[in-house]
Amino acid sequence: MAFGINRTELKAWKEAVRAGEIAFLTHYWLDDRFPGCKTVTKAGCADLDKLIEWGKRYGLKPEWIDHREDYPHFDLFGKTELRALLDAGLMEQVNRFNLLSKHEG
Repeated sequence: MAFGINRTELKAWKEAVRAGEIAFLTHYWLDDRFPGCKTVTKAGCADLDKLIEWGKRYGLKPEWIDHREDYPHFDLFGKTELRALLDAGLMEQVNRFNLLSKHEG
């Protein structure tokens, strides 16, 4: 279950993904399969080759891409989530979801 985002943020993410950009969308998320994870960041891009190359920097495998609808993306958790957001300069998302204090060290 996802929460903590609005339609405007979701629409902007979808537009960026469709435009072939590496786009990030962070939201609160609860899933019993991932205990201890309270957020997820979707790193998406419609250009699969570009997304695969981007994912290699973080040790992400192509088979982990979620091909949902027209918005292929990796689901990022924990330290990988934090590192990717920091590398992209997305401090607003890091601060908004308090990720720095949760994953220090």
